[in-house]
Amino acid sequence: MSSSNRGAASFASLTPNNLGTVRKLNSVLFPIKYSEKFYTDILLPEVDDFCKLVYYNDVPVGTICCRLETKDGQVSLYLMTMGILAPYRSRQLGSASLKLVLDAAATHTKPKIDRIYLHVQISNVDAKRFYERHGFMQVGVHENYYKKIEPRDAWILEKRTTVEVTE
Repeated sequence: MSSSNRGAASFASLTPNNLGTVRKLNSVLFPIKYSEKFYTDILLPEVDDFCKLVYYNDVPVGTICCRLETKDGQVSLYLMTMGILAPYRSRQLGSASLKLVLDAAATHTKPKIDRIYLHVQISNVDAKRFYERHGFMQVGVHENYYKKIEPRDAWILEKRTTVEVTE
């Protein structure tokens, strides 16, 4: 896990051994308590490319966790959580994490991923801006998405993966 260049982001796959670290980070980063199913699902082999622990100089400082969803023959990658601890923000770690997942989604062929989407609490304008800078567009508002936090509504942001038609 060591890297020679100072200030570098690196990523580790999630394992039962580092799941405690993920839990700890999530409890600090997000105002929501995640279910046991969430923690079981992020260890599944098919999401290995899309669920990572984010390190900065070998210190775990964030997480990114996604799940694959299939509906009407279309495969979506749902970005469940992405967060970087406050002292480590503005160091391109969020961008690097998102790029890792976007690149993995673009090259994923079994199944081919049609889109990536996520929810952002409507009070979190900074997060919305961050995703828009990375090519996401608001496609709707999910009312009462959050049950236990205010405001309850969330923006739905989406990014289509590039579709190449070859005949």
